[in-house]
Amino acid sequence: MTTLVTGATGFIGSHVTRVLTTRTKNIRVLARPTSVLRFIEDLPVEIVRGDLRDPMSLSKALDGVKHVFHVAADYRLWSRNPSELYANNVVGTQNLIFASRQAGVERFVYTSTVGTIAVPGARDLPNESAKATLEDMIGHYKKSKLVAEQEVLNAAAQGFPAIVVNPTTPVGPGDWKPTPTGCIIVDFLNGRMPAYIDTGLNLVAVEDVAEGHYLAAQHGRIGERYILGSRNMTLKELLDALAVVTGRPAPRLRLPYAVAFAAGYAENLLCSITRREPRIPLEGVRMARHKMFVDCSRATRELGFRPASVEAALERAARWYIDNGYARAYSENRGHVRRRVGVPQVAPFRVHESRERGNTNLPDAHR
Repeated sequence: MTTLVTGATGFIGSHVTRVLTTRTKNIRVLARPTSVLRFIEDLPVEIVRGDLRDPMSLSKALDGVKHVFHVAADYRLWSRNPSELYANNVVGTQNLIFASRQAGVERFVYTSTVGTIAVPGARDLPNESAKATLEDMIGHYKKSKLVAEQEVLNAAAQGFPAIVVNPTTPVGPGDWKPTPTGCIIVDFLNGRMPAYIDTGLNLVAVEDVAEGHYLAAQHGRIGERYILGSRNMTLKELLDALAVVTGRPAPRLRLPYAVAFAAGYAENLLCSITRREPRIPLEGVRMARHKMFVDCSRATRELGFRPASVEAALERAARWYIDNGYARAYSENRGHVRRRVGVPQVAPFRVHESRERGNTNLPDAHR
């Protein structure tokens, strides 16, 4: 049996691929010709070059495949051409579903996002039963992911063997682009977090998210969604946790949302004139107005999903950024991240060329 992984060069996808190589054989990876393979080059996988927007390449990639993990996503909160997000996230998913049907795939695990569940206005903690609409989605990324998720669930309702997983906010080593949450960690390490706003999110170790994908393939029910998350934390709690594991003080100043929005709006306006990517995408500021807390208990009950310590994951993430040169303020003294008993210290990925650091413009498979 051959298993296909899309998005294996991204943050979550590389960890999913790593977990799968310890559980099964014959792993095949679909990668664009321009994809950076450095973070999976040590794994025993077959690389097939292709593109989700190219149906011909998908037919080749799916030859003999029985299980598919569709992790690839165009994850950008800002884009000069938003239609690219829909082409990659929606059309690409449609193409893969069609090709998987033709290939007789027996299990299809789709990586969605908690953003399709944790929408503003919910009275109680939202869970997998929450029904969101496009009007609930903030920005083109979330809209495209909701449409793609609905395509998968509609196919499952017609007999396609698909399961959806909704990761919350993964943290850990290997977030090389990095993600928006990774940027928060990097900014904190570099002393660029003078204040915080009153927002919150659900954090989870990226290694646990990868394990959750495998559990969903083994125990998940067709046509169902499973939130892969761990701990609801305010941004202040996140920064305080980083302070404990790094020794760097957490910011004490709470910034009013109106001030943050005004700053983001001004920067985005300037960037629209200079045609450069904003450091603070306005969509990200709008999302921050809503605490994305969720109830993750279903995955525990039905999949046996039991995530480990978020603090340990933050520590692994911080050390990885330091070891790979993202945190220049720590370049002279890497021992500031405190080693705690029982916390794994091995960083499975490394970046050696500075030109690859902080490159957030690549629409490569990355969550």
